[in-house]
Amino acid sequence: MSAEGAEAADPSPVAPPPVPKDEPDTRRSAGIVGIAVMGSRVFGLGRELVFTSMFGAGKVLDAYYGAFQIPNLLRDLFAEGSLSTAFTALFARTWDREGDEPAWKLANLTLSAMIFIIGLVSVAAIAGAPLIVEATNFGFHKVPGKFELAVSLTRVMFPFILFVSLAAAVMGMLNARFIFGIPASASTVFNIVSVICGVGLAFLFDAKARATWPHPVFGEASAYGVSLGVLLGGLAQLGMQLPALFRLGFRFHWRLELSNPRLRELWALMWPSVIAGAAVQVNVVVNGMFASEFDGGRSWLNCAFRLMQFPIGLFGVSLATVTLPSVARKFARDDMGSFGRTVRSSMRLTLFLSIPAAVGLAALAGPIIGLIYQHGHFSARDTSQTALVLQAYAVGLAGYAAIKVLTPCFYALNLPRTPLRISLVAIGVNLALNLANATIFGLGVAGLAMATSCVALANFGQLCAALSRQVDFGGLGEWAGFLGRVLLAAALCGGTAWGIEWIGATRLHGAILHMLALFAAIGAAMLVYAGAAYALRISETAEALNLVRRRLLRRRAKA
Repeated sequence: MSAEGAEAADPSPVAPPPVPKDEPDTRRSAGIVGIAVMGSRVFGLGRELVFTSMFGAGKVLDAYYGAFQIPNLLRDLFAEGSLSTAFTALFARTWDREGDEPAWKLANLTLSAMIFIIGLVSVAAIAGAPLIVEATNFGFHKVPGKFELAVSLTRVMFPFILFVSLAAAVMGMLNARFIFGIPASASTVFNIVSVICGVGLAFLFDAKARATWPHPVFGEASAYGVSLGVLLGGLAQLGMQLPALFRLGFRFHWRLELSNPRLRELWALMWPSVIAGAAVQVNVVVNGMFASEFDGGRSWLNCAFRLMQFPIGLFGVSLATVTLPSVARKFARDDMGSFGRTVRSSMRLTLFLSIPAAVGLAALAGPIIGLIYQHGHFSARDTSQTALVLQAYAVGLAGYAAIKVLTPCFYALNLPRTPLRISLVAIGVNLALNLANATIFGLGVAGLAMATSCVALANFGQLCAALSRQVDFGGLGEWAGFLGRVLLAAALCGGTAWGIEWIGATRLHGAILHMLALFAAIGAAMLVYAGAAYALRISETAEALNLVRRRLLRRRAKA
């Protein structure tokens, strides 16, 4: 980022760029998506809470997470990663430049190809499940029956990738037409359906669980019910979006033309992202391989990252979801000034919200994990280990969230190879850090999370430098001043949270009082951050206060 126009202070809010009548404001749309994503994360956390209470961190839960890893990895890579990003950008450009009929034709070509290709991949994966589990979870052999259970659950859950891939493509079409709330809520439906069906089928399949009611003991048979619930949840995630798509005028027609020029154009935009995303997913697989050496390691990683997904989804994913179609349209219209202002606005808001969230999670990791997860078969040791992992993940939280916003900008610019090159470097760095952790530092599962955080921060820095060469989204001095003030306000926020919670834990007795002290710590920390940010003249605080003030005035006027 150039130093021209740098400012040491941020005395007044920066007005967002004007928005065309047919395009909603980015921040308002991000708020809609953020609410939907928060609902999804809450229900996702509820799903994890149900499963951890049922099984505890150990053989069955590790096998479930190990089996779910590969279809979930492919979902992140293709469905909600490279394919969704590339398809949304191309669909938006096609609609804007050529009209709706060519865009719908592209949609039918893409959906037909997905059904055919992913169907073949699913059949091959079901047949080769033992090889997949061997390659990704070799440590499971240390516990009798754990490897075999993971193989069986992999075969049950793998078709999930087909349903969720189609759901992601539908989400891309709706987002391209600036419909955000419904697709962002689809994962909430997945979580609800997977829990209800999964628990119901667990009781149906497991006679031991039924016999031990009302304090059921869930065994391996229950894991099959939970896994089948995942499939039904994926199907529901697709189905709930279809009515909105049909109202836009879409009608599905089978068009299997793998050599069609439009599909080749999509693949040309997508393949660098596939490799770049594969680099990220290789890091996930490598972390899982090392974690499989610890009984409960996969469970600790998953539970900690589930809490990380709250701020990532709320601040990173929601802003990225609405930023991509907006910048793609601005690039199509050659309006690079608005492109840069949109990136600047989205990035500032992402960092303004994610940095204090990271500090708060690190300060309150133990009490939060204990309150949420330490029930049923989830032990105090599981809580302490998961808290360490969460603190390590929190180091890279802001980088995670910002990457979600920055990466789609390169696809809007038709520069998908840039994030590819950056992500490939991350593979070697992550592997080196994990090997160092295993052979030198001995930090256990928390060391794996710390390696991931370091890689995320490094990727964030490289993406910023690369994008600044294409688009002006602020000077170096401006960003340094902004980040310095945000970090200072976040430090005050974290100190407040830790201090109030410590007083409650040492002076108060009883689970309810400890819970109230935790909530008080969170509330006080938020107020301190808002007050400090306002005093430090961070413009996002003034914008938020103005938004609240306008809404209160509207309500009074209506009253």
